[in-house]
Amino acid sequence: MIKKVRYTIEAIVILILFGFFKIMPAAWASNIGGWLGRTIGPKLAASRKALRNIQNALPDTDHAQILNGMWDNLGRTFAEYPHLKSLAKNNVELIGAEHLEASKDTAAIIFAAHLANWELCPLAPALQQDYLTHSIYRAPNNPLADKLLMKCRNLGGKLQPIPKSKSGTRQIVKRLTNKEHLGFLIDQKYNEGIPVPFFHAAAMTSPAYIQLSQKFDCPLIPAQIERTKGANFKITIHAPIDRKGKSEEQLLLETHQMMECWIKARPEQWLWLHRRWNSMYLKGTEDG
Repeated sequence: MIKKVRYTIEAIVILILFGFFKIMPAAWASNIGGWLGRTIGPKLAASRKALRNIQNALPDTDHAQILNGMWDNLGRTFAEYPHLKSLAKNNVELIGAEHLEASKDTAAIIFAAHLANWELCPLAPALQQDYLTHSIYRAPNNPLADKLLMKCRNLGGKLQPIPKSKSGTRQIVKRLTNKEHLGFLIDQKYNEGIPVPFFHAAAMTSPAYIQLSQKFDCPLIPAQIERTKGANFKITIHAPIDRKGKSEEQLLLETHQMMECWIKARPEQWLWLHRRWNSMYLKGTEDG
């Protein structure tokens, strides 16, 4: 009962904020969200974890600047949810669409990271090129919040994101069998996964996107998103990874090295809040 009340309150708060941001132009919403993120985020306890991650991964950078930039980007991303459709259609420069076109008659795996506004990765190709990618996502614990977010990201049912679950696994297999295209965000920790070198240390990673690409013999396509200025973006679809003769471990390393380059190029746009590395990686770093 207590959990249900909490979920209801959380959903009401999100709904009010969404309504607030929806009534203003997307650029205004993004700017206000960025200001709120920069103002509130660094004061939260979660900032200590993010700062440790930045210090260990990028020791020779301005850690405070990256931390503030991360909160700015996160605030903007939240405020942009009510405007995802218009942003994807009008505010995203899509580069490398020919790589999507080349895979239109086959199953395909598109992988990206929690960079810039990652929600735009499947939406922009869908609206600009009619290239449909069904994203694999972790559903929020709050089912009411999940429904609100889903309305923003599914384009009225045109896209059908798949939750990480047993039933979701069956959907994944079915869609790849039907030669559909799936999107994976590969930068989250997976305790039962495989250790992959990532920013100087092993990070436990799910090999599912590699295994599926090998099992269904389908292209493995990198999608890099960048926030260029305010509520404007660039999505670069890179050429498919050459999988010929490479092992699962080699492909995991190659895709993570590529993602590491993306993050180094725009470190303030990555979600450093993830528990991406185990406690041994953070040993010796103070909380303060």
